[in-house]
Amino acid sequence: MDRIICVCGAGTMGSGIAEAAAQAGFHTLLYDVNAGKLANAQQNIAGNLQMLVNKKKLDSGSMENIISRLHFSNNMNDCIADIFIEAIVEDPKVKAGLFNQLNEINHSEVVFATNTSSLSVSEIASQVMHPERVIGMHFFNPAPIMKLVEVISGSKTSQETIASIFLLAKQMGKTPVLCKDAPGFIVNHVARPYYLEALRLVEDGNATYEEIDKLMESAGFKMGPFALMDLIGNDINYAVSCSVYNALNKPERLKPSAIQKDKLTNGELGRKTKKGYYIY
Repeated sequence: MDRIICVCGAGTMGSGIAEAAAQAGFHTLLYDVNAGKLANAQQNIAGNLQMLVNKKKLDSGSMENIISRLHFSNNMNDCIADIFIEAIVEDPKVKAGLFNQLNEINHSEVVFATNTSSLSVSEIASQVMHPERVIGMHFFNPAPIMKLVEVISGSKTSQETIASIFLLAKQMGKTPVLCKDAPGFIVNHVARPYYLEALRLVEDGNATYEEIDKLMESAGFKMGPFALMDLIGNDINYAVSCSVYNALNKPERLKPSAIQKDKLTNGELGRKTKKGYYIY
């Protein structure tokens, strides 16, 4: 693979996307301003790959090759690439600011993809130089395993940019689906009732977290809503709920849950904090 991928943001999603890109054969740079986050990401990626070796799903030589394609930096001047995928804070101005900084030090054909869960790609792009080169590329957690990638075209995204990201997703072994730039895109719009109705059942005293999860899993869902929210992160899930709720003019059926807001306030974000709806 001759294209260089730079992933910005070394949290759970960013490190997962970087791992997936390197596994697919791309030279990949993972950038974050926080050196501690980068160190954790490097350790986690190595641990994930070693687990695959232990399970005989990857040989040690392939693991070494993947690691050799991964580079880590907290210096923006190192961020020279053909495609950038950002997985930073869910704030349009911050995302646009990052893309504009990267624009200054890169060639004129570079593509900027945002991994936002629900923010408007058009709004982000409107604040970026060359908005035609800005697109949404929404991965799902865990990024190295989950196949679906939502490709979101903004109002000014060029056909060349769409084609480039579609090809990248396929080269990474993913299944890309083109989405309109609408609140929650497809998956997060469809999924809101799964989480919110479950939360309302608990609020009304009709069932517990455990009962709902067991019932949904017995009905064929791979994970119940509360276990899934803990995996995603209650901060991310609540932010998406708020974003979709506000963008659709606050319909009562999509009102964010007070239970989840309390989890956020108490720092009970799920697996990443060892406590959410369950203790880990």
